Amino acid sequence: MLRSALLAFVLALCLPAVLAAQARPAPVAIAAAGDLRGVLEELKAAFEARHPQASLQLSFGASGTLAAQIRQGAPFDIFLAADTGFPEALQKAGLVTADGLFPYAQGSLTLWVRKDLALDPARDGLKVLLDPRVKKVATANAALAPYGRAGEAALRGAGLLEAVRSRLVFGDNIAQAAQFLQAGVAEAGLISGSQARNPSLRSAGVAWKVPGELYPPLVQAGVILKRTASPDLPRAFMAFLTGPGGQAILAGHGFARP
Repeated sequence: MLRSALLAFVLALCLPAVLAAQARPAPVAIAAAGDLRGVLEELKAAFEARHPQASLQLSFGASGTLAAQIRQGAPFDIFLAADTGFPEALQKAGLVTADGLFPYAQGSLTLWVRKDLALDPARDGLKVLLDPRVKKVATANAALAPYGRAGEAALRGAGLLEAVRSRLVFGDNIAQAAQFLQAGVAEAGLISGSQARNPSLRSAGVAWKVPGELYPPLVQAGVILKRTASPDLPRAFMAFLTGPGGQAILAGHGFARP
């Protein structure tokens, strides 16, 4: 009798927690391009504040790498790329919901140079990379990362690609290229405008926005993936990201409207 009473008491204590866990939706897994590191953490906090039952899980990488993982069955609900091409390819492969692509931002390419080199990209532009004091130039792998393609296009457009090629060091994604600059692996780099706002990079270097005519527009788009168990929260995040609240946060990190 006592044992039954204790069991009933324990169940009464545990049942509310069990029911609450059952009521909480599964986390929304987001695969995001490397240039979103930083801003997406802020977007996550703002979205979860508006949706207390929601939980966003963030994974970052090169857009091409993430797209390949999605094709292989990686358990993501949303894919936020640094271009439109990778999401379009997933849509053609039948891996995307009927919501289709949603452009959410336009990025910008930035030249960052170590401050102690006393170079002036505002005056000389990309030609500062020819200075012998610049021994390594960090950028992203153009085969995997749209910002890597943009950096290569900008160097080619300025007539500098062959002169600089031997000094290029490639990150798997643009976030890793920025990490190379923070670690002192390279004296200069072609990174995203959002990453150039990182406090450690701002204090240690000089940033110059590369003219947009030197590279294709960096329109960034996302998709909701068919494998999602419930598309309601992913759709809510899509609406937040493309709405006034999400766009204000993106603008604060240097992104323009798509």
